[in-house]
Amino acid sequence: MSEKKKFLLRIDEKVYNALEKWAADDLRSINSQIEFLLKDLLKKNGRISNQSEPSAEEKKEE
Repeated sequence: MSEKKKFLLRIDEKVYNALEKWAADDLRSINSQIEFLLKDLLKKNGRISNQSEPSAEEKKEE
């Protein structure tokens, strides 16, 4: 798996609180929720391939 980029994100408190609740509902961290949402939007808008990279679990099975 490739190294993930780190960057600072400044975000409105209301948006953060909504993301925090949504992440908890989906049993994800806020960081994972943001990444999930961004990937989903990028795929839907044709900015990245719809094919997902194999997960760590799928790689173990190979």
